[in-house]
Formats: sequence, C-alpha cells, structure tokens
Amino acid sequence: MRGVLASVLGMMKGGVTHVAVATDHVIESFRNGLWPGYKTGEGIEPDLWAQFPLLEEVLSAAGVTLWPMVEFEADDALAAGAMAAARDARVERVIICTPDKDLAQCVKGTRVVQLNRRTRVTIDEAGVIQKFGVTPESIPDYLALVGDAADGYPGLQGWGAKSSAAVLSKFIHLESIPADYREWHVNAANAGALADTLSREREHAILFRTLATLRTDIKLFDDVDELRWTGPTPAFGKLAARLDAAVTETRRPKTTRRTGN
Repeated sequence: MRGVLASVLGMMKGGVTHVAVATDHVIESFRNGLWPGYKTGEGIEPDLWAQFPLLEEVLSAAGVTLWPMVEFEADDALAAGAMAAARDARVERVIICTPDKDLAQCVKGTRVVQLNRRTRVTIDEAGVIQKFGVTPESIPDYLALVGDAADGYPGLQGWGAKSSAAVLSKFIHLESIPADYREWHVNAANAGALADTLSREREHAILFRTLATLRTDIKLFDDVDELRWTGPTPAFGKLAARLDAAVTETRRPKTTRRTGN
C-alpha cells in the first residue's frame, strides 16, 4: 500500500497534472462467466489481500480519483479512461501506467502511450510493433492466439509469438486469415498445422479475443478536469498518522559466522 501511494504521488512530483487509479475492487468480472479458467483471486496472499480496501481508502484521502471496478476489470477502466481523455483536444498526452500486455491495444501514435514505471520504459505505437510484431489494433487477436497465462486462457496450440505476429501483421484480425495456409505467403513454420488448429479451434480463438478485448464503453467521467489532482483531502493527515503509528515487521539483523583459528 505504501509503495503504490508513493508511486502515485511521485507522478505528481514529476509534473503529472491529471491522474486516476483503477482498482479491481472485486477480482472476478464478467469474463469469469465466459471462460472457467479465467483468473480469480485464488493464490493472493491474505496479508496482501487485506490491504486492497485500505489502499482504496488511502488513495481517495490523498485526493486521487479512484475507479474501483466490480463488473469490469481495472484494465477496462484504464482503457476506457485513456480513450475518453484522448478525445479531449486539451490533453497533450495520455500515459497508461502498466506493463500489462493487453493495454498495448490502447496505444495510439505518440499521444496515447504505455509506461512501465518499474523499468521506466515508454512505448508508443512504433514500440508496440517492435515488441509484439503487430499493431495495437491486432493485440487482442495476437493474445487470443498466443494466450495470456496471467489472465488464465491458453491460446491455441502451436501458435507462438513469431507465427502469430507473422500472420496477423499481414491479416490484422482472425476473420481475415485464409483457411488455406497456401494463401498466407508469410514466414510461419508449420503453417499447415497452424491453419488446421485455427480452423478446428476457431470458436475458442474468438472467445479468447473477447477476453483480451478491453471494454472502452464504460463512462467514468464527464470532463477530464475531474481528474486534476488538487492535493490531499482533510482526512489524509489523520489517516497517514494512523498508518505511521502502525507496528510493522522489522528486518532481522544479519548474523555472521567467523571461522578459523
């Protein structure tokens, strides 16, 4: 919780004027009803899970616009928020701060970009093409073929990153890929087997693309100025003092063993 708060406040210190944070208020979403293997909250450490409500409380007290998602996911909110902000001509640049692969579908030119704050690497549309071999438009189709272990869907057998990029860089979407691999004319190993798999598993591929496609039809704000950060609320000082007074684990001192005469 402290790490997230420090990271978000660090954005403002770096010159960010408008900011919003999306959270998975409920881990499961509508996608769990579409695919039984889709990610759930299983495996999250209880100590970490217990901090989720506290994080939302602290961010709100810090004056940060919060989008707690229930039916949809935090990634959907980031996508919808980025698209809505980009429609405002006053906005110079939209920065989506997450390394998640699915958010690459939202990148547009150099105006809507994706930032990995840990590595401090920003990728624009050219960066998406360099990284994945396809344009942002094809990212959901790409993930449908290669799968996304983090989200819990496997993709199609045999379809790796290179073959998926080779085919989709030419045909853009799944529906446009010819059933006959001899019409592909791309550099993809075992093209015949790939075509057979796609033909046999087409329904799964379309389903996985639905899972990978972020929803941008969520209304989150009316005016981008609602996202302007104007400082913490009066409640932040008292909350921060309570957290500072909390007992936390201290690191055990290192011990050394001396050997010899």
